[in-house]
Amino acid sequence: MAGNPVPIPAKTGPHAKILCIDDLRIAATEKLPAGARDFYNSGSTDQLTLHENTSAYTKYRLRPRVLVDVSRCNPSTTCFASPVSFPLGVSPAGLQAMAHPSGELATARACARRGVSMCISSFANYSVSDIRAAGLGVRGDMRHAMQLYTMKDRGLEEKILRKAEAEGCSAVFLTADSPVLGVRYNEWRNDFRTPKGLNFPALEWDSKSIQGRTHDDGFMSFNDDGHNWARDIPWLRSVTKMEIWIKGVLTAEDTLKAIEMGCDGVLVSNHGGRQLDGVAATIDALPECVEAAAGRIRIHVDGGIRSGTDMFKALALGAEHVWVGRPAIWGLAYDGEKGVDLMLDTFYNEFKRCMQLTGCNSVTDITKACLGVVRSDGPLARL
Repeated sequence: MAGNPVPIPAKTGPHAKILCIDDLRIAATEKLPAGARDFYNSGSTDQLTLHENTSAYTKYRLRPRVLVDVSRCNPSTTCFASPVSFPLGVSPAGLQAMAHPSGELATARACARRGVSMCISSFANYSVSDIRAAGLGVRGDMRHAMQLYTMKDRGLEEKILRKAEAEGCSAVFLTADSPVLGVRYNEWRNDFRTPKGLNFPALEWDSKSIQGRTHDDGFMSFNDDGHNWARDIPWLRSVTKMEIWIKGVLTAEDTLKAIEMGCDGVLVSNHGGRQLDGVAATIDALPECVEAAAGRIRIHVDGGIRSGTDMFKALALGAEHVWVGRPAIWGLAYDGEKGVDLMLDTFYNEFKRCMQLTGCNSVTDITKACLGVVRSDGPLARL
């Protein structure tokens, strides 16, 4: 998927004012209706974790090496054993067609064009087959993962898995942090409901059935609060050959448990601050998970990543790859498929430039030595 890096021209024309991901957020927010904006941008209860996911990156400082030849800097790496142009993928954000009618189809095409992976949400508004076809129509070796909750309806859960595997998905991201739904005040205050005309094909919910219940009602009707490692991971292994990744890990203990259960990877995640408020920012939880893994399981991270420099910091702390969700939504809301292209290009350019300015020619050059942490007494502390 990686090939030669695609040169990106200077921003001119309609996108000239979008210089960074925060510009994109602001522009998208202006276009979204209040209910949709609050659904996408808000977190649970006091939203402490939502905000710290991003602000926690600011305590880390870069330690650049100078007079390094970076003329051949290459940010490519692999994801799901396939080359990608740089270590970023689009997380399983649901309800993308509420941001733009093309929804996940536009996101898949943009990801394929940029040469990165995408994870399909169980709450996608298009079918897995249509999303896969959209990406493969642009790039024939694109990789998708399928996000899945532990469900009370085990038959439907298996059906989703088998469909995803049949369509060529490489991995399942089991969302493990949601035995019940976190309380999101704005959804209750707005009486948020999925807009008319949008379906959830993977869950076999059509627009008519969705309209009769809130998002919270719909979630609680199928998610299994009796899920557990001993029951669910062996069952997954028995019904799919896809890689099994645990999404929602924040501790060394659960990283070790994922290794014990033979999982293929861990996604350090707090559901974008939408589940349990008050948990650690993912960048702060990442180091203990990396240390516990000790190279025995792959570690990815999502949550609060808003720049190529944030990406760099996450890799320096031991993540192999990062994922972003809300930035893709903002791209869709801003300008559909072109907006997602713009988002991915912005991350790519920022990440490669950060690599060059720190003296790194490949992602393997990005280590703890590239970072320091701000101390209360002033001097920068090495990690």
